[in-house]
Amino acid sequence: MKYLTRNTVIFLFLAIGVVLFFLINISLGSVSIPFKDVINSLINGTASKETWHYIIINYRLPKAIAAILVGMGLSISGLLMQTLFRNPLAGPYVLGLSSGASLGVAIVILGAAFLPTVLASFLISSYGIVLASSIGSFTVLLAVLAVSHRLRDTMAILIVGLMFGSLTSAIVGTLTYFSTAEQLQKFTFWSLGNLGNLSWTSIFILFCCVFIGLLFSLISIKPLNSLLLGENYAKSLGLNYKKSRVIIIFATSILAGSITAFAGPIAFIGLAVPHIAKLVFQTSNHSILFWSTILFGALIMLICDSISQMPASDTMIPINAVTSIFGAPIVIWLLIRKRKMMN
Repeated sequence: MKYLTRNTVIFLFLAIGVVLFFLINISLGSVSIPFKDVINSLINGTASKETWHYIIINYRLPKAIAAILVGMGLSISGLLMQTLFRNPLAGPYVLGLSSGASLGVAIVILGAAFLPTVLASFLISSYGIVLASSIGSFTVLLAVLAVSHRLRDTMAILIVGLMFGSLTSAIVGTLTYFSTAEQLQKFTFWSLGNLGNLSWTSIFILFCCVFIGLLFSLISIKPLNSLLLGENYAKSLGLNYKKSRVIIIFATSILAGSITAFAGPIAFIGLAVPHIAKLVFQTSNHSILFWSTILFGALIMLICDSISQMPASDTMIPINAVTSIFGAPIVIWLLIRKRKMMN
C-alpha cells in the first residue's frame, strides 16, 4: 500500500508539473505577455491586446502542444527499444529512422539545385521538408520490417538498423560535401530541431500519429513485461514473439518517424527519460513505466523548450542543444545518486 501511495504522489506531482510548465512555456517568448493575459486568452479567448491573443493562440500554444507530443512520443519509443533489445543505450532512432529522415531532407535541401525550379520551390517549403522526411523514415521502416520477418535474432535487427543509419549518413555526408554554404546552413538548422512554426494542421497530423503510436505501445505492455527476462522466457509464457516484435517496431517507427518529420531529430529525450522514470519509480513494470515515461517526457520537453526561449531575450537556443546540455547531467547525477544509495 505504501508503495502504491508513493507512486500516486509522484504521478500527481508530475501531472501538476506538466500543467504548470505548459502555462509557463506559453507565457515565455520574445514578446512579454503578462501571465494573467495568458490565462484569460486560453480560458476566455481574450487578452488585453489582440496581438497578444494572436501570438498565444497561433504560435505559443501550438509550440507548447508540440513539445508535449514530442516529449511523450520520443520517451515511449525509447522505452520500447530499450526493452525490446534489452540495451540501456538503445533509443528511438536506433532502427535508422532518423537517418532515413535526414537522408530525405538532405536530398531535398542539398540536392534542390538538380531539380526543376517549380518542384524545388515546393520541396524546400516546410511541407515539402516534412514530406521528404516522412518518405525517408517510411522507406527505412519498410526495410526494417522486411528484415524483421526474415531474421529471428532481435540483435541482428539492431545491427541492421545501425547499418541503415551508417549507409544513409554516408550518403548525407557525400551530399553535404558538394553543397553550398546556404544549403548546409538550412540543413543544419533542420538537424538542430525546431518545435515552432507548426500550423494547427501540422499539430493535428502529429497528434494523430503520436496517438496511434501510443495506442500500439499501450497494447504492448504485457509483451514488454514478458520480454524483461529474455526472449525464451517470453515464448515460454505463450507470447507470440514475432508478432509482438513487429507491433513494437511499428509503434516506435510511427512515433519517431512522425516527430522527426515535423520537429527534426531531437536528441537525449528518447534515450534518457526511460532511465529517469525507472530510477524515480524504482520499478521495471511497464504498466507503471508507460504512464510515468509519458509524463516525464512531456515535463522535461516543456522545461527544455522553456529554457530555449531565453527569457527576456530575443535569442533562442536550438532545442537539441538544450535537451543534451541540461539533460545529460541530470541523468548522470541520478545514476550516481542511485549508486550511493545502493552502497
